[in-house]
Amino acid sequence: MKKFQVIGIGNAMVDVLARVDDAFLVENGVEKGIMTLIDTARAAELYSHMGPAREVSGGSAANTIAGLAALGARTAYIGKVKDDQLGAIFAHDMRAQGAGYDTPLAPKTHAAETGRCMVMVSPDSERSMNTYLGVSEFLAPDDIDAAQMAEAEWLYLEGYRFDGPDSQAAFAKAIDACKGAGGKVSVTLSDPFCVNRHREAFRTLIHDHIDLLFCNEHELKALYETDDLDAAFVRARKDVPMLACTVGAKGAHATSGGQDYHDPATNAAVVDVTGAGDLFAAGFLYGVVSGRDPLTCLRMGNHAAGEVISHIGARPEADLKALFGAHGLL
Repeated sequence: MKKFQVIGIGNAMVDVLARVDDAFLVENGVEKGIMTLIDTARAAELYSHMGPAREVSGGSAANTIAGLAALGARTAYIGKVKDDQLGAIFAHDMRAQGAGYDTPLAPKTHAAETGRCMVMVSPDSERSMNTYLGVSEFLAPDDIDAAQMAEAEWLYLEGYRFDGPDSQAAFAKAIDACKGAGGKVSVTLSDPFCVNRHREAFRTLIHDHIDLLFCNEHELKALYETDDLDAAFVRARKDVPMLACTVGAKGAHATSGGQDYHDPATNAAVVDVTGAGDLFAAGFLYGVVSGRDPLTCLRMGNHAAGEVISHIGARPEADLKALFGAHGLL
């Protein structure tokens, strides 16, 4: 038995969440419903305009790992923060969730700060994210412990972290170590913005190395440059052994072993969709590492996503294992 069931690699962030109206988005030049990269000055400007906000540890892959840890999976997380106040909060929160976290801290003298994501939740529960990557974008191969990667049954790679001078090299090192020891690799596309920036690199990665692809319908269509979701599914089946694709209020689809599966969304009241994809991946991966069939994995993913959209913030608040048990999934 390997030490870890899942190790996640991504942008270590602190989320700053606030409710805003659509007029605020227009007045402050925020594009609704997507992630936009910003610099330190823009982060400070937005923060000053946002009003009351809640700060919680976040980051896409970190949210997924936190969800898996909450379910009792053996997990670890790789992502860079600075030796500063927000960095200390992030490290404490990951360890408190039960995940291993030992990525070397960037020193206090580093010019960048711990990354943060300004998450603006509008009345329709859509979230618009402006992200200051900070030191998270400096994740490098030296931050990857090959021996630790070899102890993972699965890697979970965050598409957002595909940006950065050394991050793709860090991913390559992690993949080689994990697969060389018999492990498997999953990746989430994260956002159409990421796909459009790195389409060919993503396609090569997926075709050559990925065992499980996570995405939503918009990301998958962007990957294959089509408006036809069915056509995108056909392309994906040829590239990757397993696919898990969310389709908003219609639920989620999976393909595996030449079979297609679908599970409708839960009836959860939508308060904030931040983290929905992250927790869907947590539930689905928990099913995978527990040896469940693809349909059960989809149901676990949808129930985990349903929990996180029922409140503000991207980390689960309810007992996910009890939730799964109540729906006959354990």
